[in-house]
Amino acid sequence: MNDLNQEVSTKVEFIRQTLTETESQGLRLRGTDWFAWATGGGSNTVLLAAETGVAEVLITKQDAWILTDEIEAQRLQDEELPGNFKVYAHPWADAAARESFVRDVTSSGKVLSDRPTADLEKALPASLQRRKRIMMSSELERYRQVGRKASEAMTEVLKAAKPAWTEYQLAGAGAEALWTRGLHPALTLVAGERRLPLYRHATATSEQIGRQAMLVFCARGYGLYANLTRFVCFGKLSAEHTKLHHQVREIEAQVLNLCQPGTPLNSIYDALAIAYQQIGFDRAIQEHHQGGTTGYLAREIVANPTTTETLAEGIAVAWNPSLPGAKVEDTFAILQDGKLENLTFDENFPNVEIQGRLRPVPLEIG
Repeated sequence: MNDLNQEVSTKVEFIRQTLTETESQGLRLRGTDWFAWATGGGSNTVLLAAETGVAEVLITKQDAWILTDEIEAQRLQDEELPGNFKVYAHPWADAAARESFVRDVTSSGKVLSDRPTADLEKALPASLQRRKRIMMSSELERYRQVGRKASEAMTEVLKAAKPAWTEYQLAGAGAEALWTRGLHPALTLVAGERRLPLYRHATATSEQIGRQAMLVFCARGYGLYANLTRFVCFGKLSAEHTKLHHQVREIEAQVLNLCQPGTPLNSIYDALAIAYQQIGFDRAIQEHHQGGTTGYLAREIVANPTTTETLAEGIAVAWNPSLPGAKVEDTFAILQDGKLENLTFDENFPNVEIQGRLRPVPLEIG
């Protein structure tokens, strides 16, 4: 049995333990995130903006199924699915046939789902949700590939950027570089010189980027999200902006030092709030979310004052502390002994060492 089939078999067995513990007859996974997790990186996505796809996973105590329609079945079998699953395909115009099939194989019993819809469907237990966030070694290996490709795409695009480009052009170049590498451009935020200090979540516009710009990626591959932010400056960065970027890197260093197994997310949020206060930006923590755990969603859990979920070996995190006109973000995996691996580091992008870690600095051109 190869690594992928072994990974999927392990997950199916854990799901079956969950069925026994919850006295359920089946479990349905409809979301693009859960589908990718259960299939070892397979995709049910056709419409990029949709949270669910063209197929779902159904696990019973006896079988593991992919439920889809006859339009998609052959392609999924040929290109997306490991050999662990049977495929049930119904006519595309007869969605009721799928529900009838589920009732038959579960004896109309209780069914768990990531997106419960029917009376007999119940939400997934916390134990399974946590299991999804903790990466197996085979998942981490795929994550490394996604992170490397995403960071290389970012470097390529910002080195080619020009001040006369519009924000749309920079976002489009980012999307093209990701697609070229087989990654979904789930998010490509851009802020040019004027908008950069005004908005934390700057969706692209038709304005020219001018002297400096921020580019943000949430790049998806094998269902896993590589999240990173970089800056480009045409000419030398001003003393004011240099200071702001230095400050966010120092704040991030404090956060990364706390990313150890057993640390609750709300304690990291609290540390961020204090770090902002210490440099005179008391409201900065209110002006943008600070990140949290990542993986099969751009953020699995966004840290806030009430998120008591604890970190563990195998969890990925992406923090994005920010100040007006400055931000830092990469995707890290928590490894054995609490070591952090930067999955989105590209040595070809300018960087400095901060508390033992290489962190990006704005790319200065010209």
